[in-house]
Amino acid sequence: MEASDFDILIVGAGSAGCVLAARLSEDPAIRVGLIEAGPPDKSVLIHCPAGLALLAQTGGANWAFETVPQPGLNGRRGYQPRGKVLGGSSSVNAMIYARGHRADYDAWAAEGNPGWSFDEVLPWFKRAEHNERGADAFHGTGGPLNVADLRSDATWRDRFTQAGVQAGYPHNPDFNGAEQEGFGPYQVTHRNGERFSAAKAYLTPNLSRPNLQVLTGVQVLRVRFEGRRAVGVDVRMGGTERTLKARREVILSAGALQSPQLLMLSGVGPGAHLQALGLPVLHDLPGVGRHLHDHIDVVQVVDAPGHHDLFGLSLAGAARALRGIFEWRRHRTGLLTTNFGEGGAFMRSTPGEPVPDLQLHFVVGKLVDHGRKTVFGHGYSCHVCVLRPKSRGSVTLASTDPLAAPLIDPAFLSDDDDTARLVRGFKLMRQILGQPALAQYGGREVAASAAAQTDAQIEAYVRQHADTIYHPVGTSRMGPSSQAAAGGSVVDAELRVHGLQGLRVVDASVMPQIVGGNTNAPTIMIAEKAADLIRRGHP
Repeated sequence: MEASDFDILIVGAGSAGCVLAARLSEDPAIRVGLIEAGPPDKSVLIHCPAGLALLAQTGGANWAFETVPQPGLNGRRGYQPRGKVLGGSSSVNAMIYARGHRADYDAWAAEGNPGWSFDEVLPWFKRAEHNERGADAFHGTGGPLNVADLRSDATWRDRFTQAGVQAGYPHNPDFNGAEQEGFGPYQVTHRNGERFSAAKAYLTPNLSRPNLQVLTGVQVLRVRFEGRRAVGVDVRMGGTERTLKARREVILSAGALQSPQLLMLSGVGPGAHLQALGLPVLHDLPGVGRHLHDHIDVVQVVDAPGHHDLFGLSLAGAARALRGIFEWRRHRTGLLTTNFGEGGAFMRSTPGEPVPDLQLHFVVGKLVDHGRKTVFGHGYSCHVCVLRPKSRGSVTLASTDPLAAPLIDPAFLSDDDDTARLVRGFKLMRQILGQPALAQYGGREVAASAAAQTDAQIEAYVRQHADTIYHPVGTSRMGPSSQAAAGGSVVDAELRVHGLQGLRVVDASVMPQIVGGNTNAPTIMIAEKAADLIRRGHP
């Protein structure tokens, strides 16, 4: 197959792109091209679950974006890691499998997106999944994506769950079952003690298909149009520019930060913004890049000296890590099978909340600055994030250079409700970490946060330390065509870009509202559903 001879071109080999490439190429009559700017997923740091700690420090396989200065965060620039490798962010994330709450999807449907209620999307969640616990009303087996319980030692995540129960919350062994609320362990996208990214689940088994071509190290510059129909993409490949053509469709799966960037570079987006940069306006679509939102999160760190069964830098910790390396290499078990964020919770910041509005991630190590900062000694950490933030920001172009990073402005804590919820969440998290199940082991909250006791002091701490927990969405928002002119939507319920032909967006950017949980599993579901929509449209 020639590199320019495709029926469907998919831009971005992240979670959505890998699903689409695998599912669409199941039909041998469809020639599929999958384009990824990053390299193949060969690094052992990707496949060894605990390798994510070194990936964070080295910046490997990562676009490593930053936000513009955030007034709500005392003018700080936030970190925005995004996967730049086959598998995208599913190759560098913490591997947590969480779908969100039933009410999230019902709200999508209620906003004018037929087919996206929870009962309607559940079959695609189940089709994607092979849950090692077995199938039931909420889980599937036999799907490409392996979902498993952690193989690492459960001692500390069980203590965290017990602390939540002592604080009066329910124990919940399955956050993706009938009820989301409660404390328990996270299931993860692992298989046989290794990370099981979207690339390993969907792409690797199908690379030999003659109708599927995967192009790595290729930067897409813009979508090419004939009239108002997308017919291909311009790319930089091997140091030269060329055009790859698509007879049927171009699908953007570059994520919530780069799919809108590509639309704007192609002349599709807010007309005034494009004109100000000297870009010709093919289609004035003001919602492109708007409605950016993300889970804002803050971490509490606890020193636990002498507890060498927690991750940390010390002679004892180094010896334990060395033993863990040998065990993982021989048996794919033990210390290095951790995802660090081993346990968690979904909880309500006040009793009157209709559904959980906070999520906790319990980390079996001292986490500072997204794991990029070296911290000596042993301890544990806990995140709290606001599940349905009201703050809304944007992605815009910094320049007409396709290789320049976009301007990312999540507008964190621009809505006072988000700040109030995060302050309440921090106080609840402190209460939970203070329960006997954890407190009996002598841990001490580090001074930076321990000094924050009043609401005003906690808010000041939050503004100085909060940041993303890596779930940007909303910048190519799904909604009816009647909302497009006012900037309320970019794609319809079949993920087709309003006002154009042959162009879809399939990734987290289409979420009308963020889900109340981690976004990887929902993104895979979106792509599974999209693949069926596309095949129905091209019988």
